[in-house]
Amino acid sequence: MAITVRPMTLQETALIIEYFHTATPEHLEMLGVDPTRLPPASQWQRLYEQMFDRPVEQRGGFLVSWLSDDTFLGFSTADKIRIGQHANMHLHITDASLRKQGIGVECVRRTVELYFQILELKQLFCEPNAFNVAPNRTLQKAGFTYVKTHMTVPGPLNFHQAVNRWMIDRG
Repeated sequence: MAITVRPMTLQETALIIEYFHTATPEHLEMLGVDPTRLPPASQWQRLYEQMFDRPVEQRGGFLVSWLSDDTFLGFSTADKIRIGQHANMHLHITDASLRKQGIGVECVRRTVELYFQILELKQLFCEPNAFNVAPNRTLQKAGFTYVKTHMTVPGPLNFHQAVNRWMIDRG
């Protein structure tokens, strides 16, 4: 299985929208996502089009595609970006049949390198739902350091929840 990790194309953003809009309520809850906060697909697509119209340094986010033998298997997004300083990442394997196979660890490792290179970071954070075992285990195996567990709203799609803060520091 040849894994490719690269910046996402605008066309692939439709796969993010589809992933969230077709997810079961149980999966969204495990992710800490409030379904009432999902923008309508057409509005969400326009937001991505506006993002891609800007240079990377001026975007509110940066998106990464994960592929296996040229088939889309998941993605990572970065937000709360301060170029040259820090960012927060999110990670999702969209194909449920590929979860819990260790693929995420390799995808996350490669994504970290991409974020550090393109965004010139010193620190990268990730705050998955504290009760979602898979991403927490993946982050640990990918070299992140556990910082703390705390209550927050980790992103615009999320509800208030307990999250584990993980970090890679290269400052």
